[in-house]
Amino acid sequence: TSLSRYSTKWEFKTCGLGARVLMTTSLYPVPSKEEVRLQAVLSLFRGEKASGVASKFNIARSDLYKFGRRAINAMRDALADQPRGPKRPYNRISCEQERKVVAICKLHPTLSSYQVHNRLDGKPPSPRTIQRVRKRNCLTRLSKRSPAWSSARRLPQGTIERAEQLIRQKPHLGPERISWDLQNGEAIQISPSSVKRIKRKLRDAMRPPKSRPVWRFYERHHPHSLWHGDFMEKVTLTDTHETAYHLSLLDDYSRGYVFCDLFLGTDQRDVIRALIVAMREYQVIPKAVIFDNGSSFKGNLISAFCEHLGVELIHTSVRHPQTNGKLERAFRDDMKDFYLQYDQWLLEPLRRELPKYIHYRNYIRGHGALGGKPAITRLREQTRFAPAEVLGRLESYACYEVRRKIIPQSGSVRMLGRDAHIGTELAGVEVTFVETLEGLEARVEDQWIGVLRGYRDMLRIYPWQRAEQLPPVLCFERGPRADCPRIAVA
Repeated sequence: TSLSRYSTKWEFKTCGLGARVLMTTSLYPVPSKEEVRLQAVLSLFRGEKASGVASKFNIARSDLYKFGRRAINAMRDALADQPRGPKRPYNRISCEQERKVVAICKLHPTLSSYQVHNRLDGKPPSPRTIQRVRKRNCLTRLSKRSPAWSSARRLPQGTIERAEQLIRQKPHLGPERISWDLQNGEAIQISPSSVKRIKRKLRDAMRPPKSRPVWRFYERHHPHSLWHGDFMEKVTLTDTHETAYHLSLLDDYSRGYVFCDLFLGTDQRDVIRALIVAMREYQVIPKAVIFDNGSSFKGNLISAFCEHLGVELIHTSVRHPQTNGKLERAFRDDMKDFYLQYDQWLLEPLRRELPKYIHYRNYIRGHGALGGKPAITRLREQTRFAPAEVLGRLESYACYEVRRKIIPQSGSVRMLGRDAHIGTELAGVEVTFVETLEGLEARVEDQWIGVLRGYRDMLRIYPWQRAEQLPPVLCFERGPRADCPRIAVA
């Protein structure tokens, strides 16, 4: 048998009558687990085969190699040169500075660490270091106020129970109403603030405890490294009762708006045009853009646009608006500082006044994350600019191939349940259909042939409604291609 620290050795001995008796002869200590591993590693270093060492010490071969690597790393650390001198922390202040701190703390025991820091000359230690010096020298800070000479007045238990009973009976009443009912009906003197505290205590007791989430703060280190984009859907026009969508693009590093405008609909073409406006305004191609999972921010057109420009397209986690929290916080300020300042929400007046608010937000309004400075202080740190030839043809990057088809003799192809006429002279020619901001373009060997405008709007029509809203025949516009119009900056 075996014990925890000792092992018993059993032997058979023959008695005088010829019987064999099992007897113990010795007890010897069992080597520890670390000792067995040490002997196994030393045997391995002596050149013995790993298979023999593993079977001898009953250790798996993978563990044997792992212990060998640990032993080599430990020997390297032990044989490395150690720094000379006393083992003293690098951030320890000098003895002269510590004597000055101790003298001020003894002379003014009510001062805080920040006040002691401001009284020191030269390069004083930080307030946290002053706290450590106080603790090391047993110097406690004295309170400036004397302790209260009388205890706080507490409500009688009967008054509290009666207030709780009335709160449960009439939960719709506010603190003042409950206080008045108790004073006028039952002659119980209780203030509305006390009723409010009792009501809050009851409400907290009924709620299950929640674990607070741990938020991680992140921030890019250069302007135009990341743009946040989203629609705010809280603006309902007064005259038409339509929803105006407030589209904003916010720079993560500076908290400044690089684009902001109002739209009557949400479409990924509007998002792409907004990105183009911002890129031309600041002459830069952002490294990444982040949107939520709405249909306006997901699609082949916007994905192809970002891929062709080398922009990383990021989508937030589903049902997690905190990923885009900087812009959600900005929307709250936009509603209070801009939209709520108007009695009526009319589309054209709001669009005319919106650039003035954006100028105020970027050039005057201070941000807490920037230490009270406006966003323009960080936007001016921009050092990289995009080439002019790239900025001049940004619309051409918003394109992706839909399909390829050989045109029949009739010169028409089936599309959206209709005949789309493109021309009989292209019969037998393979045509590539590419979706762009203008619509569905037809190209032959990268040469523009025609365009079907409004293709994206046609796709958004339900199939059972196309018979009423689409013409019986779709026609591609032919002729020389006109240059894409530039988008004016608001």
